[in-house]
Amino acid sequence: MLANELNFDNAVDYHYDQFPPEVIDYRRIMSQILKTTDALARFDQMLKSMHNSEILLAPLRNQEAVISSRMEGTISTMDEILQYEADYDESEASPAPVRAEILETILYQRALKSAQKAVLDGQPVSEYLIKAVHQQLLSYGRGASKSPGTYKNEQNYLADRTKRNILFVPISPEKLQEGMEKLFNYIKESDDPELVKIALTHIEFEALHPFKDGNGRIGRMLITLMLWSSGTISAPHFYISEFFEEHKNEYIDMMRDVSVSGNWTEWCIFFLEAVEKQAIRNLEIAESIRALYDDMKLVFSDALSSKYSVNALDYVFTNPVFRNNKFTQNSGIPSASAARFTRALLDKELLVLREAPSGRRPALYAFEPLLSLVRV
Repeated sequence: MLANELNFDNAVDYHYDQFPPEVIDYRRIMSQILKTTDALARFDQMLKSMHNSEILLAPLRNQEAVISSRMEGTISTMDEILQYEADYDESEASPAPVRAEILETILYQRALKSAQKAVLDGQPVSEYLIKAVHQQLLSYGRGASKSPGTYKNEQNYLADRTKRNILFVPISPEKLQEGMEKLFNYIKESDDPELVKIALTHIEFEALHPFKDGNGRIGRMLITLMLWSSGTISAPHFYISEFFEEHKNEYIDMMRDVSVSGNWTEWCIFFLEAVEKQAIRNLEIAESIRALYDDMKLVFSDALSSKYSVNALDYVFTNPVFRNNKFTQNSGIPSASAARFTRALLDKELLVLREAPSGRRPALYAFEPLLSLVRV
């Protein structure tokens, strides 16, 4: 669509030369900082007490991929994503053919996992990191034509659902590199409280809108990475897209208002409340998952009567939708025992048969007790 076909009547322009803001009214936001800090501390205490958080909370990463992608108009379901993973190995050089929306969500999930690994390996949150993550996010499908890993060289816009009415005009391409350097210098050097720094970083990244596509997903990913890399949380399992999706109109209005009125303080209050509410919600889900895992330890032990019962439990928590051959190959259980286990779990109605075996295609199973907790 050509620029002269767009409606700019209500468009807001980027706030040139106003980042980082000179003044934040800490008297107004201190109460919310304390509430947010307390909610995050309670969530993190649960993370620290969960010895196998990567196994138990892996479903939250899939949930985030579905919701964050949905905010950009990419509609897929948790079940579709998990069935794709059951059929194809993420170590494959390129994804197998699949509906475009599923592929984009899968790529987001993989990009998020790669970003978390990079930070774990000691990489700082930097321009290099976000370009590498963006490269993976848009590596295949519709995104491949949108300059993966490269900053924009043409003006981009944020529009409403019709794609005709422009809501926001990000920084111009010729000013972008300067803006990105200023942003990452702020991340590195500012002594603002960490939660305020993350709040300001998120809105500035979205206002810069440095890529042709994928900015919203990368911007929300940055929140998780900064909370974790700063030590605010001890594991990378905090995802905020659920709150932003539920309050999408307010989210967009608050970001536009910063450029209109310079009201950075009001944005910080909104963002801090978002983190607080999502921390409470994430804690509820994580505790439900942990409680289910603890309950299922005894159930699986009784059903399987084997020293490998915990292996089986860990596998279905990490892969709640799976093909029988992958369970046999990857669960760490002898193949004869693994075959017996799936039959026993099916008989106890702990697994649901999604697809019966057909020719060389193995059966597809789902661990419904976990899916019912995280399905979105």
